[in-house]
Amino acid sequence: MTYAPRSRSARATGSYANIGLETEVLSASPERLISLLFRGALRAISQARHHLQNGNIAERGKSLSKAIDIVDSGLKAGVDTERGGEVARLLIASYELIIRDLMQANLRSDESKLDTAEKMLIDLAGAWHTAVDPQFGDPPPSH
Repeated sequence: MTYAPRSRSARATGSYANIGLETEVLSASPERLISLLFRGALRAISQARHHLQNGNIAERGKSLSKAIDIVDSGLKAGVDTERGGEVARLLIASYELIIRDLMQANLRSDESKLDTAEKMLIDLAGAWHTAVDPQFGDPPPSH
């Protein structure tokens, strides 16, 4: 297997972007970290959609695995079930539905499941930004 060499400027741009994200994460409040998780999950879904439409099964799987990990290990794991009561329970159920839809999107190459998961995440991110982190801005628009 061969790989196309990345240009020096592409490598520099990628490194710069990684440093920018690391800096943002390290200096972020817990509320902003949740916003960053939403952004990362939505970006991974967008990449998965691109790979799904182009028939790139391996990359689609990687992107969906990343989105699932962000939702499961980041967003869902961050829910405070002790203090959150019914809202926390419903939020966890929503994240579980999103994870299920992402898994089905991957297993069945089902773009409608991807759409459903993305819409739910956009709605949750919008509610989060309105209630907790309004300076972060709106979630990225749906495809």
